[in-house]
Amino acid sequence: MTNAPPRIAIVWRGDRDARRAATPQNNRFHRIFEELAAVGLAPEPAVFDEEFADEVLEQLLAVDAVLVWVNPLDDGKTRKILDPLLRQVAVTGRFISAHPDVILMMGVKEVLYETRHIGWGVDTRLYRTATDFRQAFVPTFLAAGPRVLKQNRGNAGQGIWKVELIGAPADGETLISVLEAKSGSVPEAIDLSDFISRCESYFTEDGCIVDQPFQSRLPEGMIRCYLSGSRVVGFGQQLVKALVTPPSGPGREPLQPGPRIMNPASAEPFQTLRTRMEREWTPEMMSTLGIEAASLPIIWDADFLYGPPDASGNDTYVLCEINVSSVFAIPDEAPAEIARAMASRLIGPQ
Repeated sequence: MTNAPPRIAIVWRGDRDARRAATPQNNRFHRIFEELAAVGLAPEPAVFDEEFADEVLEQLLAVDAVLVWVNPLDDGKTRKILDPLLRQVAVTGRFISAHPDVILMMGVKEVLYETRHIGWGVDTRLYRTATDFRQAFVPTFLAAGPRVLKQNRGNAGQGIWKVELIGAPADGETLISVLEAKSGSVPEAIDLSDFISRCESYFTEDGCIVDQPFQSRLPEGMIRCYLSGSRVVGFGQQLVKALVTPPSGPGREPLQPGPRIMNPASAEPFQTLRTRMEREWTPEMMSTLGIEAASLPIIWDADFLYGPPDASGNDTYVLCEINVSSVFAIPDEAPAEIARAMASRLIGPQ
């Protein structure tokens, strides 16, 4: 009699009907299901919603590992119920990717401040209270030029703002232009003090704001470096339009991003970035944050903008965020790498 293959629950958000109907084939993660099965694992859907959280908990306590794809903010819903549930499952010894505590170290904007000394870092400030923000940001902004402000947790560009001075302060007011990274946003002229008041909500529930200089090479695009554990599994390159000021004038439309072009880990244009991520920056991040290799997410990505060329004219790279909670879409090679990593953990080296 042979042992049953290890069971892997794949968690994503959906309603009751979606949970009833879910199969390994009828969802966007079907390639991951296929690759996990191909290496001798038994993946199963585990659609989550707060309405039936107890039912999901019961399911997760019956499997051997859990892979989670749930955004921190999704149509007004958060992970306030899901994260404690996952911690409860993790305490029993089951592998959770990504563990909520790892997300709180890696997958928040504060990581940009904590790792600012690494080669991907720039002049990054952190404000933990509204008072600190009001007192410290203004002189930095007035002296340093355009900045990008980021609330600690979010997705889809929510709470990420380009802030730029329109004119010299006059009559007690400082007029600025703000542009949110959320799709469909257009620039807005507002008094600096009023904008700071608008941002006070980002400090609730131990929130914070991270402040970085705006990168002038943003129109050249963003490179998304995908990793499974500490191993690069592919790249995505995209001409982003978030925080790029659209043309002014009547009938102006919000700019739309270009397609994300996926590339394998071996793609020649990205080998310098790959080497730095695998040999330098990921180990340095792990050491700084106190994350062990076994706790790294099964899939995550680091988003880079082009920084100023170095003295030799070579590209530099500036980290603008790390995504952990719900990394998808992914390169074609990534599902097999995810399966290999899971099989190595649960069965043994492949």
